[in-house]
Amino acid sequence: MASSYSQDWRAVCDKFRDAQTLSDVESRKDPENDPFRSKYKARDLLKEIRTVLKNLDIGEAENDDNDAECQTEEPVDGGSGEASSRRCLGDSDAGIRAAKLGVIEYLLGVNHVETEELSAGEEHLMNCVKLLDRMTITQENVSLNIQARNQLGILWAGRDEIETAQGFLQVAELTYMRYMKEDGHPPMDLTEFFVGEEDQLPQQERTKRFEMAYTHTMYYLAQVYKNLELFERAGKYCHSTLQRQLEFNQFVPLEWAINAATLSQYYITKSRYMEGRHCLAAASVIAGMAAQETEEECETREQKTGEIARCWIKYCLNLLQDGKKLLEDNTGELDVDRQVELRRARQKEQEELEKQRKSTVLFSSTSTDTSNSICELEDKVSCLFPLDYEEARSVFLMGQTYVAEAKEYFKMDGHVTDHIEITQDHSALFKVLAFFEEDLERRCKMHKRRVDMLEPICKELNPQYYLLVCRQLQFELAETYYELMDLKLALADRQDDLDAHTVKKFNTLCSASMRFYEAFLDSARNPEGKWPAKLEEEILRPALVAKFRVARLQSKLISASPTVQLDNLGRSLESYRFVVQYCEENPEAKAVVETELELSEEMVNLLPMKMNRIRAKMAAK
Repeated sequence: MASSYSQDWRAVCDKFRDAQTLSDVESRKDPENDPFRSKYKARDLLKEIRTVLKNLDIGEAENDDNDAECQTEEPVDGGSGEASSRRCLGDSDAGIRAAKLGVIEYLLGVNHVETEELSAGEEHLMNCVKLLDRMTITQENVSLNIQARNQLGILWAGRDEIETAQGFLQVAELTYMRYMKEDGHPPMDLTEFFVGEEDQLPQQERTKRFEMAYTHTMYYLAQVYKNLELFERAGKYCHSTLQRQLEFNQFVPLEWAINAATLSQYYITKSRYMEGRHCLAAASVIAGMAAQETEEECETREQKTGEIARCWIKYCLNLLQDGKKLLEDNTGELDVDRQVELRRARQKEQEELEKQRKSTVLFSSTSTDTSNSICELEDKVSCLFPLDYEEARSVFLMGQTYVAEAKEYFKMDGHVTDHIEITQDHSALFKVLAFFEEDLERRCKMHKRRVDMLEPICKELNPQYYLLVCRQLQFELAETYYELMDLKLALADRQDDLDAHTVKKFNTLCSASMRFYEAFLDSARNPEGKWPAKLEEEILRPALVAKFRVARLQSKLISASPTVQLDNLGRSLESYRFVVQYCEENPEAKAVVETELELSEEMVNLLPMKMNRIRAKMAAK
């Protein structure tokens, strides 16, 4: 390469620029019946450049073999970016020539991958890596090193060869870390090998592109670790990716927001509510930056905002449920002693949380307003487990706010399943709030709210098309009425005599619960209305629990008539026997309903004696 300004070299640079334009710009205009037309034209130009580079390399190799050996052992130029730029334009340096050829092999590899020719793409990318492996890491080749391995990581991940992908990406990560430790100057971008000196990139732009390449490495590693089920590591890399995107202002607001909201769900599963809340607050704030000038943009923003709202609902619901688990005794009621103990430890817990917050890597933005907005949103909801009704109610109200926000997009008309899932979460929020409520009458009202929101949907759905959803709603409604029945029973125990209204209300609740349990059980029958010899695994426990509770409800019905009492107890006995008989015929079911089976066996022995006593009284009259 005699001179960077020679006519031949300018022709090469022109071809390179044309190839880039074809690949990045013109390809977007290609017709559907010829989608890769511009990519193929770009490929032809890249092949021509490769031929020129190889011919030049052969002509000059004899003159500088010794010099090339020297350059492969030491970094080419550890100084300024300006010096590096001059050297890439035509110096007879073997390392620079190899890097130029590596860039073309890399771009040919990407071109083949983009045109769905993966084997050819892999070959070119490996040619690039082999060229680079003969050289030390320098300002001229470090970015190419990372990007080539990123592409190989993506390619192998697409083939489900996750460990192979991991190997390439980890080398990319180590390459970046080593370079930043040993050099750290803004390295050359791939495009700079084929432009004139006047078109070299400023150092700020070099840094931006280099850091973006490494951010991609982090992102791909997050996906790899997720596929390897190394979720802790995947979460760490995902968090780092999001942080780097904010730091270098390399993000699309809605895409970033959804990724942050998704990461929050991982933290929630680990009961790391401080981090989960932070991710959600950042997601909500960043989503607010998204453009919404066109109708399509408005629609997209509404959808993503709805999705983030659903993540907030899960945050509030899980925080309440985990708090409930801490406070409940072995009967599922509030353990007051445990509550007092946790209250005493609350101050220390808050101090530890503050220390944890300072040591945790939180998202930072160059915008002070953005950071302040994130903090303000975080302050609206606690990340500590609620210990009493007031604390629980605060979390509940936040969750309920996001229920309303999510339903603005996920309406019943057009988003049936999503709308129902949100409504089920709303019901679950009421259910867990009721645990913290000491007043039994107010508890009843909360469960009644659950019935009011779920029952109309259940009646409206066609089981033929929404069988699974119908089953979920039927079982939940049955459970809700069951809880209402238990609460009314507890209230009735406080009275000396039950009046007719109380008895009627109690029986109505029992009947409603049984009706939904029976509807759930009927869904398991075959088209002829018969029970299968063996229940499907996913419905085994719910079905046997439903039968057990139907048995209990039938025996709880209140009647002044001995004949009706006998009839109710007889049906109860039949349901208890069903549970016992099924477990005898299918021994593997015993472990699934161990408690219910034990009680059913007991009732199978006790109920006949109770029925005989009623008959004896009837005969005595």
